[in-house]
Amino acid sequence: MLLNCRRLITIRTNVLPAHSLIYLSLPMADIWLSSMTIKHNNQHSVGTPDSANNRQSLDFERSLVALEDQIAELQALRYAEGIDFSPEIRRLQQELVRLTTRVYNNLSAWQTVQVARHPSRPVLGDYLEMMVQDFCELHGDRNFADDRAIITGFGRIEREKVLIVGHNKGRGLKEKSACNFGSAHPEGYRKALAKMKLAQKFQLPIVCLIDTPGAYPGIGAEERGQAHAIAHNMMEMSRLKVPVICIVISEGGSGGALGIGIGDRMAILQFAYYSVISPEGCASILWKDKDRAPAAAAALKLTAKDVLSHHVVDEIIPEPLGAAHKNPREAIHNVKTYILKELRTLRRYDLDRLIENRYQKFRQMGEFQILNDHSSKKEVENAISQIHNPAPCAL
Repeated sequence: MLLNCRRLITIRTNVLPAHSLIYLSLPMADIWLSSMTIKHNNQHSVGTPDSANNRQSLDFERSLVALEDQIAELQALRYAEGIDFSPEIRRLQQELVRLTTRVYNNLSAWQTVQVARHPSRPVLGDYLEMMVQDFCELHGDRNFADDRAIITGFGRIEREKVLIVGHNKGRGLKEKSACNFGSAHPEGYRKALAKMKLAQKFQLPIVCLIDTPGAYPGIGAEERGQAHAIAHNMMEMSRLKVPVICIVISEGGSGGALGIGIGDRMAILQFAYYSVISPEGCASILWKDKDRAPAAAAALKLTAKDVLSHHVVDEIIPEPLGAAHKNPREAIHNVKTYILKELRTLRRYDLDRLIENRYQKFRQMGEFQILNDHSSKKEVENAISQIHNPAPCAL
């Protein structure tokens, strides 16, 4: 008889934040409470997920993680007790989709930076594994060393033979340290250019996957010509006689991104960012306070929507619900689809037209208008004032 009771009770559990409540019918609530008691006594429980506190999540994702935990708990109890929780699970899943959509449609610039840096976000190694077949890595710059922050090699994307050039952030502390967390040395950029010239020799298109906070700023890198290596790459990439596609997959920071970022097509993932400087660096220079990075991020106009509106990129590649770290395979599939589509388009151009279009693309960036009237000048002064004295940024 108890199973037919449809009254609802409210339950508060230590798995959820203090303000979170769930609503279950009495029999379901009884099973839930039994499960919580077992967990509290550190006894065996079936299929219970990790709590939100043990998961890699951002501050604004806590409410989403709480819902995911509720769904996982109900699914575990359904298998353990043999009772159908499908209506409650469907309701919570619909609420999760609605809340996730709302949260990610209203991210601030600083929150977008945090998503781009999420530790579970796919890195170059994931793209090589899921998108590229028969990858053959090419090492060294034939001059100084093999920089692990930039990976180069030939491979296939479906039937398209390409050269892959990308920033390598690595996974785990040991690998991240070996590749300087994706910050390349001059030898990395020289390696990239040497392999691009090799791809040009064999008439193979080039795909550049950008993911770096910036070029490595050490003394040794400067002594070996960091600025010259980046500038030389930019000049030579503008002249390459093969199609070049560049995609910002997470962080597109400063000259480190530009060193492999000159191409016929420039795209960015939906929750990546592309900027002349990191928000922390900008805040340290303008206000001598890196804690004002959220205000700097807003002023830099670094989100995908911002750089598209300023014609710095050609297209935004959509990410799955909840960003790439929630579903890396779908995110990488979207990148793959974009690459194949653009390669088919670029192959239609003859070489002279391809190079001229690439040149004009970058020449047209940074358009400006000379302001003569007093009201327009006042608007500029107000904008500058807001940059130096920003309003508090709520996260």
